[in-house]
Amino acid sequence: MEMWTGDWLGRRARYTPHKEGLVVLSGAQHAGLGRPGEPPLRLTFDQWNRRANRTAHLLRSYGVEKGDRVGVISQNCVEMLDLLFACGKLGAIYTPYNWRLTAAEMRPMVEDADPKLLCYGPHFDGVAAEMEVGRAIAMADFDSLLEAFPQTAPPPVSIDLEDPWMILYTGGTTGRSKGAIISHRQVTWNAWNTIAGWGLSPEDRVPILTPFFHTGGLHVFTTPLVQLGGTSILMGHFDPGLMLETIQSERISILFMVPTMFQMVMNHPQFAGADFSGVRFMISGGAPCPRPIYEAYWAKGVVFKSGYGMTEVGPNCFVLPDHEMKRKVGSVGFPIFHAGMRIMADDGRPCGPNEVGELQITGPHLCSGYWRNPDATRQANPDGWFHTGDLAVQYPDGYMKIKDRSKDIIISGGENISSIEVEDVLYRHPAVLAAAVVAKPDERWGETPCAFVELKAGAQVTAQEIVAHCKKHLAGFKVPRAVVFGELPKTSTGKIQKFELRKQAGSASAIDV
Repeated sequence: MEMWTGDWLGRRARYTPHKEGLVVLSGAQHAGLGRPGEPPLRLTFDQWNRRANRTAHLLRSYGVEKGDRVGVISQNCVEMLDLLFACGKLGAIYTPYNWRLTAAEMRPMVEDADPKLLCYGPHFDGVAAEMEVGRAIAMADFDSLLEAFPQTAPPPVSIDLEDPWMILYTGGTTGRSKGAIISHRQVTWNAWNTIAGWGLSPEDRVPILTPFFHTGGLHVFTTPLVQLGGTSILMGHFDPGLMLETIQSERISILFMVPTMFQMVMNHPQFAGADFSGVRFMISGGAPCPRPIYEAYWAKGVVFKSGYGMTEVGPNCFVLPDHEMKRKVGSVGFPIFHAGMRIMADDGRPCGPNEVGELQITGPHLCSGYWRNPDATRQANPDGWFHTGDLAVQYPDGYMKIKDRSKDIIISGGENISSIEVEDVLYRHPAVLAAAVVAKPDERWGETPCAFVELKAGAQVTAQEIVAHCKKHLAGFKVPRAVVFGELPKTSTGKIQKFELRKQAGSASAIDV
């Protein structure tokens, strides 16, 4: 019996064995032990597949079978990709954990998934030991361990499209984590949606910059490119200067990052002289992108636009045509090729044009629910439509725009205030590096906007000056009543953790506006 579901690298290696499939820069080689200046590891699809085969045999030697979870705690490295595709071959469930968490924060997720085996990278020995998993492997030992195993495919396993391939724990910006069950079906349909909707080519070369415990690192481009036969460039710790150099040295054609990363790149001294002529498009995702970032890249002649997605629904959900990127700035465009979208009012009726409501999504690219959490599964998907909790609007011409998270709408004196709108104004101030706006409880108004502001290096500005800046661009009720300066808490992917800021907002000193 020949496997047809799960063995992605085996199929791709048959079609284009000599095509370069993966380039691993020094910081991501050997479970994070790469040395600066080390030449890139360049793998054809055939070579990459042989590595994954050996890894699959290694997992089998530890008793891993179909349905078993394989836990992973590591920064991005080539071994994590080997594990991902080895699990696909075996029908095992790849289960990565956010390595930035403390052992106490990680333990409930590990207990929830109950992995048969835990693989851990350098510097995580102590955390792995605290997880009390029966069997564990140090990924730094993989090179020597794999030598004992063949490069041929493991025995075939019957895998259905509905079988889980991954469990990805969501959370970070809300403070709560649930294990989204990512089936082979979801990964397959997201790949084809991305290829068809975004116009990917086998000649595309795309860097991997977001972590492999996050859907962005795995599914914005990595798995679609394996499906299509493009080339992924695995980078280590994000460095804006190195990113600019890599665009040239590796002939990058598409770039996906979160807004914080794009901002770091545009603030780098090399940005002014950077040549982006070989880049087909750049796409920002993971969080709302402030307008000044769009404008900085447009000024360089770049096709720069935003996407939208969630771990549970893709993650690639929309297509914005290139020729509309400026006229429709901030819009996510139209639903991706094989997807259904609707916007629903609080009373359960479909919203009309220009009416804001909750975005709900359906299609073959939805997750299979939450691991061992039927209540959360029913709440998120009660009727075949995934309820995102995001507020959106569809304009008469069909274009859609994400307005805000429902929990990020501030209701002040009966008026709805979009935190995104206020944040966009804050980002226009020349001293502001990053900003976030949350609700501050108020006895009179119920809630008022509270701004958290991170300043650029060396910049100085007062809270009163920030408020005066906002008054020039916003109605009075939208102007922040409190301004707090300091470094903003962020997830490993650059998302601002608003749930942490909400804890602080109540004690923030009010300003007389």
